[in-house]
Amino acid sequence: MAVSTMFMNLQFDDIIAIGVTLVAAFLIVRLTSRFLKNSQIKWDLDVTMVQVLNEIVKYTIYLIAAAVILGLFGINLTAIAVSLGVVSIVVGFAARDTLSNFIAGMFIFLDKSFRVGDIVEVSNQKGKVVKMGFRLTTIITYDKKIITIPNALFSTNPFINHTASDTRRVDLDIVIPYTMNLEETSKSLEDMATGCDWVLKKPKPKVIVRELIDVGVRLTLCVWVNDPWRVTEHRSALGKAAKKLLRDENIK
Repeated sequence: MAVSTMFMNLQFDDIIAIGVTLVAAFLIVRLTSRFLKNSQIKWDLDVTMVQVLNEIVKYTIYLIAAAVILGLFGINLTAIAVSLGVVSIVVGFAARDTLSNFIAGMFIFLDKSFRVGDIVEVSNQKGKVVKMGFRLTTIITYDKKIITIPNALFSTNPFINHTASDTRRVDLDIVIPYTMNLEETSKSLEDMATGCDWVLKKPKPKVIVRELIDVGVRLTLCVWVNDPWRVTEHRSALGKAAKKLLRDENIK
């Protein structure tokens, strides 16, 4: 009843003002977003900074528009803030997660823990950061899944930034039978890996002896690459090449 009464008390000019305020807010948000994106391309600005600025402008404009519309309804925001009492405490608990996500997002941006384009891993979720907001970070996985992660998760859980380093090690576990010569096979595997054009020459590929098991010797072939996004692909290619090498060695 109270809401319907407020609508009935509105003058035609007030209704027009509300419509103009809403349209203006959406237009300003859209134009500002387009301006920031064009500026990022034109002046090669940091993508993360542009996205954060866009979030600041968007929420600021929406809050101003909401204040203007509430004012047209005759609602005094200051009086509401003072008189909320117990309700404010309930709302505060309900908004606790949102606030923690907001604060975590600010620390991520200020600390430069990661940025758009980096490959991060948290809570068994790994992907490339495509969008950073105050509350949420959006990543895309290797198989093109879109995952939205609350920013607070990065402050309460250890996470890995796979792009923080220029290089990334790729490990491949291999088991060779006791009938094969360990030294020669290890050298052949290292030479095979060195011959792959996507494997870095420094640090050099290296075979590590892990353990002796019933069926043979467990080795790990370690190589270094400069594209963290393609680690799974490189490991698969390395496995195929190692299988071919070991098959040929067995034939000999």
